[in-house]
Amino acid sequence: MTVICAKSYKQFENWRGNSLGKMDESPFTNGYNTFMSTLLREKSLPGGQKLEISLGDITLESLDAIVNAANRQLQHGGGVAWAIVRRGGKVIQQESDAWVRKNGPVSHAQPAYTGSGDLRCKFVIHAVGPVWGEGDEDNRLMEAVHGALQRADDLQLSSIALPAISTGIYGFPKDRAARLIFAGITAYFAENQCSGLKLVRLTLFDQPVVDAFLNVWDEK
Repeated sequence: MTVICAKSYKQFENWRGNSLGKMDESPFTNGYNTFMSTLLREKSLPGGQKLEISLGDITLESLDAIVNAANRQLQHGGGVAWAIVRRGGKVIQQESDAWVRKNGPVSHAQPAYTGSGDLRCKFVIHAVGPVWGEGDEDNRLMEAVHGALQRADDLQLSSIALPAISTGIYGFPKDRAARLIFAGITAYFAENQCSGLKLVRLTLFDQPVVDAFLNVWDEK
């Protein structure tokens, strides 16, 4: 188990503030953002898969897939979705538009997926989490997590990074979401013992979310 130091978090915060306005430059390299995620916690699940919590920018992950916290129409105008399109390029929005034209709005249980444009991952899986207050939020968040992992297995992937789905503008309480996301991941592998996924990483971007997820993790 690894715990982030205050200096590392401060460095990340300084970099994040710069990168939000200038996505292609970094204070750590010559012109390209390569701030690696900092491992905070890790453990092995009963089926042998590794579960990690990291502090970092999910758009920089080089795992097989990253998960976008999307809306049903796949209009990537804010939050994680905006950052993914900003860094990965307009092709991600174009492929998303094509998906909705062909398949209709995306459900919680059946995420969409697109190519990754200029991102380092191979695919972007677009999972739709619930808006807090719409009803049946817990089940819908579990469906989104299960659907994202199932989609990764359908694509025969071995690694995936997820954000804290629905905890941003959708207003889902962070500690409650953490418990459900952990439970959803564990349940998925219990039900799918032949899954090809070997690594699930929760890549978290801000301290309140990190604190909530670590607090729930450390309760166990």
